Amino acid sequence: MSPVRRIPRSLLPLLLLASASAAQIAEQTFEDTSQVVAVEVPVNVVDRDGQPVRGLTADDFELYDAGTRQKVTGFEVVDLKVQQSSTGQAPLDLEEIVQPPARRHFLFLFDLSFSTPTATLKARLAAREFLLSALHPTDLAAVATYSVEHGPQLVATFTPDRSQLARAIDTLGMKRTYKDGFRQDPLKLMLEAPISAQLDIATNAGRGPDFKAQEEQAAMEYIQAISNVAERDERTFERSRITTFTKALGGMARTLNSVPGRKHVVLFSEGFDSKLLMGRTDVGSAEAQADDLNAFRGRLWMNDNDQRYGNTGLQGDVNRMLDEFKRADCVIQAVDIGGLRTTAEAAGGRARTSGQEGLFYMANETGGELFKDTNNLGRQLQSMLERTSVTYLLTFERSDLKLDGSYHKLRVKAKLPPGARLSHRTGYYEPRPFQELDPLEKNLLASGGIVNASPRRDLDLNLLVAPFRSSEKMAYVPVIIEVPGRKLLDGHASERLNVEFYGYVSDRRGSMIDYFSEVVSMDIGRGRAGLQEGGIKYYGHFDLPPGDYRVRVLVRNADTGRTVVTMTPVQVPVYSEADPVLLPPFFMEEQRSWVLVRESSEVAGRQSVVYPFTVNGEPYVPSARPILESGDQARLCLVAYNLAPGDVAVNVQVTGTDGKALPGGTIARVERTATGISGVDKLLATFEPTGLAAGDYVLQVGVTDPATGLKQLSSLPFQVVPR
Repeated sequence: MSPVRRIPRSLLPLLLLASASAAQIAEQTFEDTSQVVAVEVPVNVVDRDGQPVRGLTADDFELYDAGTRQKVTGFEVVDLKVQQSSTGQAPLDLEEIVQPPARRHFLFLFDLSFSTPTATLKARLAAREFLLSALHPTDLAAVATYSVEHGPQLVATFTPDRSQLARAIDTLGMKRTYKDGFRQDPLKLMLEAPISAQLDIATNAGRGPDFKAQEEQAAMEYIQAISNVAERDERTFERSRITTFTKALGGMARTLNSVPGRKHVVLFSEGFDSKLLMGRTDVGSAEAQADDLNAFRGRLWMNDNDQRYGNTGLQGDVNRMLDEFKRADCVIQAVDIGGLRTTAEAAGGRARTSGQEGLFYMANETGGELFKDTNNLGRQLQSMLERTSVTYLLTFERSDLKLDGSYHKLRVKAKLPPGARLSHRTGYYEPRPFQELDPLEKNLLASGGIVNASPRRDLDLNLLVAPFRSSEKMAYVPVIIEVPGRKLLDGHASERLNVEFYGYVSDRRGSMIDYFSEVVSMDIGRGRAGLQEGGIKYYGHFDLPPGDYRVRVLVRNADTGRTVVTMTPVQVPVYSEADPVLLPPFFMEEQRSWVLVRESSEVAGRQSVVYPFTVNGEPYVPSARPILESGDQARLCLVAYNLAPGDVAVNVQVTGTDGKALPGGTIARVERTATGISGVDKLLATFEPTGLAAGDYVLQVGVTDPATGLKQLSSLPFQVVPR
């Protein structure tokens, strides 16, 4: 669905790359009451052969909101084939090129109630193969299940992490059959520790054939138990069961409205009895001829009109569900998995109902297709992947919306070559208050912020990430998150404050390696003024092997929805090598009105590590963004590895936020302390912001190894304020 951005009338640079949904937009709150809503509409255009049409410009399109033509204020072309072939870059590089609304989203939805366990288990193989071999690196996918007993259940949220998605398809939400100490991720970006998940994706065998067989048996028993519940319901209230299905999936579609871009819901199902929806389609059957004869003779009471014409109430339920899918820009790609059963398997289970007509109806009404051979799912879906490989992203602005969640119909017209046709979302929702969103919508907004890593600044945030050596093969990586209180408390009337902290780290392939999450709840009735002047300083950490990573942090006021999202690179060096390593400069912060919060013992218990921020055995609290007064003398600690004995040369350079070197700033009284740890040095120094006017700066520190002359650099932002 198209992302909607709320921008102050002053047109300050506050474009936050928000989600297309009105729900996500409701999170963004600004002091200025006059706001502009920017709506982004992805459009796909194909020729008569189903191939994408390239070369269109903004002048070729006309965009109408509720029948009124809108001015196209933004235009972008995303061609996945061109980007992938020309860049050859890793997924994390490509994700910075493709805007969130132009990224394709696939939801693999496994129907566990209208399908047999055998067919479902076999469908997983086709889904897994399609996931791993057919999707573009920028595509996002999620995995969910539906059952009468539990309704729709999200197993894994939209993510580029193929290993976690493959694991989600393997388990379909069942409890793991082994204990690995992995914590449950509330956003469902990580189902399992990455080492075991990547082993599964590489070997498709988990921890060996015996273990794989045990897991397959456990999955069969899990799905069979759900199927048994469905069979009992089917024998009693088949129509009410279908009504429950339509209402549940309609609710799921409304929730998916919070996810940007077009969503392809790949529904794996055998379908329900199509006669209940469509009536009899075989006019030559004995039952149809008998009904015709009864009608001819006037014996209408002998005919079951629901069987003959379909149940009108059920048809209304299904159509209302499909309207929700279309409004949320969801296309159903229905996969009939009933054909995967052999004759013997079918004989041992419940009878195969004719569900293809119903599946075709749901797919066709939302612009999708029906696929009958899931063993070749990738090949069958290839045409759909080709059609959507080129996206034209149109943007228009509205300043007169009520922001009450109402729905607006959209229409796009274009100057197209003969035989070409276009597809686009049918409309968008105006923003709703954050408090009205359900928990899953809020989680989807948070996980989307983490995955897309689009900078967002409803709140202020300072971040410090530093990889300390914990062993020869691992690093302990503290993450210091500072959230100043002024914006955090804007619009917050309650005396209780709830703040969500999410931290994830991904590798170059886009796989999530580690995470932490916590909700900090506090009573601010008496300490509101102090918190407003200071803020919250949160301490989390990751455990990482050597490599290049990206740290993604999202902090949200859980009551108002005000959110900040940021991403920063971090490199974990190979400490066993002889090259010197210098961590960022750690300013020893003086007293300030921070509320200090350290990750809970449940989160921190992954690895027992001594608190790393100490000097001569005394702990200190580092500052992620020091605030210095003119004439201050700030103490700082430089942590270095693999320095040779002797005098260490330390120099500093101050730059502006634009990277240009500036005169001013001195460092003095460098002292090399004894740490008692081989290969680790802690240098104490004093920094003075001499000659610097009030403003924002970056401190670059250089340490030269006495033996080799190699110079290591590190940096940290800081601010100078008038005394």
